[in-house]
Amino acid sequence: MKYSIEGGNLPVLKVLLEKGESIECEAGAMAWMDDEIEMKTQAGGFGKALGRMFTKENAFMNTYYAKQAGEIAFSSKFPGSILAVPITPGNGLIVQKGSFLACVGQIESEVYLQKKISGGIFGGEGFLMRRYSGNGIVFLEIDGSAHEYEIPAGDCKIIDTGYVASMSESCKMEIRSIKGVKNVLFGGEGLFNTVVYGPGKITLQSMPIASTAMQLYAYMPHGSN
Repeated sequence: MKYSIEGGNLPVLKVLLEKGESIECEAGAMAWMDDEIEMKTQAGGFGKALGRMFTKENAFMNTYYAKQAGEIAFSSKFPGSILAVPITPGNGLIVQKGSFLACVGQIESEVYLQKKISGGIFGGEGFLMRRYSGNGIVFLEIDGSAHEYEIPAGDCKIIDTGYVASMSESCKMEIRSIKGVKNVLFGGEGLFNTVVYGPGKITLQSMPIASTAMQLYAYMPHGSN
């Protein structure tokens, strides 16, 4: 299997499958493919389908098999980046809901529940995220540009809510309230920040779709009440 990511900030993932190889994605994610590739749709059981729905993903998954060598392409739903993340046994990945694009190899997916209630209520990442484990590659959609940081043990990074795209499963996340009345009222950063503790790697996105939507909304005409 060979792949390339092309298109700048309107990226497309192009995957060349050899005979007998396959790739898995959400239903509806395929953009175009060669005639040598065929599709099989499945839910993988009620529990997995329900879990995907809770994390804003399609209940069904498509697996594309190569009868002969051929290319299949997946395009991003929003201007940004596509990131290829290797997954190995014992080195899983926690991903914000809605970021999964496709995967190859022996990849298992399950719902990841934030242990702290505050993280779900006030964090832009929400209660439910996705955990990917196994051995293979997971392709993620990133809102805007992707920025990766390695956080050592005992250290942390403070992040505005909504900017965390993914983190190693060894990382821990919590929500910290912003201190000081003036900071809260006039700082423009809201009431809370997301704090991610190492050890592990995090990927931050520069243009969360929710924040972008709010910026665009301010310029849209609104009917008078």
